[in-house]
Amino acid sequence: MTEARTYTPETDVRPTSADEQPKEQTGEHDHTAEREQTCPECGGNLVADEEHGETTCSDCGLVVEADGIDHGPEWRAFDASERDQKARVGSPTTKMMHDKGLSTTIDWKNKDAYGNSLSASQREKMQRLRTWNRRFQTSNHKERNLRQALGELERMSSALGLPKSVRETASVIYRRALEDDLLPGRSIEGVATSSLYAAARQVGFPRTIDEITRVSRVDEEEFKRTYRYIVRELDLGIAPADPTSYVTRFASELDISDEAERLARELLETAKEQGVHSGKNPVGLAAAAVYAAPLLTNEKITQHEVSEVADISEVTIRNRYQELLEAYDSDAIAA
Repeated sequence: MTEARTYTPETDVRPTSADEQPKEQTGEHDHTAEREQTCPECGGNLVADEEHGETTCSDCGLVVEADGIDHGPEWRAFDASERDQKARVGSPTTKMMHDKGLSTTIDWKNKDAYGNSLSASQREKMQRLRTWNRRFQTSNHKERNLRQALGELERMSSALGLPKSVRETASVIYRRALEDDLLPGRSIEGVATSSLYAAARQVGFPRTIDEITRVSRVDEEEFKRTYRYIVRELDLGIAPADPTSYVTRFASELDISDEAERLARELLETAKEQGVHSGKNPVGLAAAAVYAAPLLTNEKITQHEVSEVADISEVTIRNRYQELLEAYDSDAIAA
């Protein structure tokens, strides 16, 4: 009786015939690779569609392979900024930091990688390292100037509730002023305040001069003088502020209805069509519209409340209020 023999891949080498030779040895590998790159129906070129996980023929459209493995990220992005935010290869570069966010920082927590507290000698050592690391990040006076200015921009933007887009634009304006050597004879805070005010108007989130002055460390006269100089030298070409850009913020703080807010915008549009807004303070026009609209929709609001929110005197509100109503009535009669 013959004992059956069992072949195992780990211990035995199974004899192979000529037909079972590896394809690399028989020359069949190249033909297989060529067939994988061509369509089996028409012989056209195959294209890998990573979005749908399919391999299709570019000529006849035959789906050769479906449910392919997607080796890309599990998240989706619809624009460049969103792609930078979601990419897990470090934070994206930003103009809001003097080194564009490319440097490293030492964490302020005195703990090691396992979460254990450091000893007294280790804490002193880490504090010295933080100090030297901070000093090495700014190698010349321009970088030190930029670091202080961008910190000031961040502080004022946070106090005013301005979005990231305004902060980025303000950082770019300040960098241009620094590169064009516009700072000698002017304070860092004054140029930073002017850059933030210009950026807020450019992006479409304007703030009043009084609001900017309250969070700035320079007085109003220096701010205005520096702002005029920066706009002229950098040729920013900032258009006059649109009164309707203030309506949403005023309406939100006064808690008026959506109908009143819509009517306030309509009052301002009518005023612009008739040229009433020319030469007028846009903040005063916006405040008057926000005051007039709730009265037309039978909502209770006082001139004092609007004056407190808009930082405009009640006399200005009354004057602009009458002008807006006259323009609106004349437009209704003409229609």
